[in-house]
Amino acid sequence: MKNFIKIVVLLCCCVASAQDKKGETVYFEFDKYTLYEDQVKTIVDFAKKADTTKIESIQIYGYCDDRGENDYNYKLSKNRVETVQNILLANGFNKNKIVVIEGKGRVIVQKDTVSDLDETRSKNRRVDLFFVQKNSYGKGIYNSIQKKHKVGDRIYLENILFDMGSSVLLPSSKLELDKIALLLLQNKTLAFEIKGHVCCTPATYDDAIDKETKQRNLSNNRAKEVYKYLISKGVSRLRMTYKGYGNKFPLGKGDAMDRRVEFLITQI
Repeated sequence: MKNFIKIVVLLCCCVASAQDKKGETVYFEFDKYTLYEDQVKTIVDFAKKADTTKIESIQIYGYCDDRGENDYNYKLSKNRVETVQNILLANGFNKNKIVVIEGKGRVIVQKDTVSDLDETRSKNRRVDLFFVQKNSYGKGIYNSIQKKHKVGDRIYLENILFDMGSSVLLPSSKLELDKIALLLLQNKTLAFEIKGHVCCTPATYDDAIDKETKQRNLSNNRAKEVYKYLISKGVSRLRMTYKGYGNKFPLGKGDAMDRRVEFLITQI
């Protein structure tokens, strides 16, 4: 279920200055969506020290611990996200840069696998903030098709995203693919692999389950849907291949960004 996230590995965060950090986390008391002053200050300080000229967008995700009903915790996690968003806006953060706000609901814990259940639960009552920096993809990685490419370039399609557990193209994704198809029809020699990715899957699994097919091949199905749509828009199938890569290559920029599709240029 989309409101469930299984904890398999606890990640330790490296200490970094607020200027260098690409994310922040604040914590809530049990069954609350208001914050103590020290947590409010964490958000305010982080927002003020962030160089907004280098930030493309911000994503905010809220969570609850494992106690209580699913629907209640889903609403509570959304309220926590809205609390953080309102603090950012009240302190001058550009509303247009907040592109994702999502309550994730409960974080499920296997109680016999943690040494300190109370501490684990306290860390799960949280909101995570992720900054997506402008031009932060690195050399040879782009967020749109360029006039000139070289073999090995990657094109990360920011606006080709999917609902949790789904391979169905969203209407907004189809509009974006329409634009991409026009560019590909203008550059007829460009060949590429369509790479599908997923988020939120335990490390013990290579891929996620597609809720449409009930099979564990979600990343491949996402790539295939893009492949089929581009064919429907006149792009030759001889220029394209597709493959699913499961959860092997997270971007570290939030779950929504990991539910993505990329192009890998294979011929120019």
